[in-house]
Amino acid sequence: MVMTNKGHVYLVDDDHDIRFHLSDLLRQLGYSVSDFAQATDFLSQAQRVSPAVLVLDMRMPHMNGLDVQQSLIASGWGLPIIYMSGESQSQEIIDAMKAGAIDFLWKPVAHTDLRQAIDRGLDLDRQRETQALRLRHVQSMYDTLSKREKGMFDLMLQGHSNKHIAAVHGLMADTVKKHRAQILYKMQVDSLAALLAMCKDFVPSQDPP
Repeated sequence: MVMTNKGHVYLVDDDHDIRFHLSDLLRQLGYSVSDFAQATDFLSQAQRVSPAVLVLDMRMPHMNGLDVQQSLIASGWGLPIIYMSGESQSQEIIDAMKAGAIDFLWKPVAHTDLRQAIDRGLDLDRQRETQALRLRHVQSMYDTLSKREKGMFDLMLQGHSNKHIAAVHGLMADTVKKHRAQILYKMQVDSLAALLAMCKDFVPSQDPP
């Protein structure tokens, strides 16, 4: 799959004419595109790339748009979704937006609205990927900590003092200071404030017991 600088668009619609027209238009606008006539083909064949966005028809045979959205959520693929529909019930729209869709466009889709929605989705996906890379980097550094250091790390993030950490681990305060310094070194930061900022939203994957 050849990607462009503008980003990638997955297009899923069972209407051949719409799919052909939009694919051609989006490529002319500078996006890379992969299109699918069936939702099952998209879920089984799409290669994960970023930044990317999914332009998804709501009403399709066998598997509708909401089914696709739930499958992506279950697989952990946080792909921004833009729905298209010629006819949809209000509850479908509500369910789609509650589940995280970024836009809902009515067919025939205005090209300007579609392009704006796609660009917004690509920006969101870039942010998501940047966040994921940051958290993976934090996890890789966290994995270098010893079991005791990981316990102290958790207490440090909770804002506990050296005295409290020493009491929890049965150590002298000076020993805790040395461990804290080692933790900061391994996490590649020079202060607790920097550690707290870096570890925002970080939930460590723990070692198996």
